[in-house]
Amino acid sequence: MGIKISPSILGANFCNLEKDIHSLESHGIKSLHIDVMDGNFVPNIAFGPDQIKMLRGISKDLEFDVHMMVKKPDMFIEALVEAGADTITVHAETCPHLYKTIYTIKSFGIKAGVSLNPATSIEAIKHVKEMLNKVLIMTVEPGFGGQTFIPFMGHKIKELHELKMAKGLDFDIQVDGGININNISKVMELGANDIVIGSAMFEGGDISKTLAEFNKVVSKFY
Repeated sequence: MGIKISPSILGANFCNLEKDIHSLESHGIKSLHIDVMDGNFVPNIAFGPDQIKMLRGISKDLEFDVHMMVKKPDMFIEALVEAGADTITVHAETCPHLYKTIYTIKSFGIKAGVSLNPATSIEAIKHVKEMLNKVLIMTVEPGFGGQTFIPFMGHKIKELHELKMAKGLDFDIQVDGGININNISKVMELGANDIVIGSAMFEGGDISKTLAEFNKVVSKFY
């Protein structure tokens, strides 16, 4: 399973999203990470079905990797699929009926993932792991970009990778939060293969240069 970089649109220039998205595409990016926030589960508000539909108007080809940081994810699933989501990841912490939520997502013919907050144990996916296309390890507390990677999340990434190998599972291990050029190698060494990069991708203002730097590091893992 190869390494995939998934830029987080939350870190982009909101005044010029179209330019940033086309720049990512032109430099070989295949997946765009889109955070949906309700101001309830996390103290921030960002993106919803209407905004994702507008983004789909900008790009027909990017995989829209939608991360739902909301209290009641089930009520948004169908609208997000209609808006253009290719993968929907929900938080284990918000799903009292996690099997049903995953089943509902997959019933629309798209991929399903589960996200785990820093303090949430991998045990939360024990009985649904075979259903998953993706497990997202949050390496910061969710809700805001620009945070610092929590160092002991490395142990959690390694634990998940060991579980995946032991059980012969094929879900992606995605990491999100505080990933930069200085720590991306470490999370890949520990087993992550889908790397969400937000602030570090866009803050320099030169996406081409930044991607080249990240790709140089990633290429060592092929």
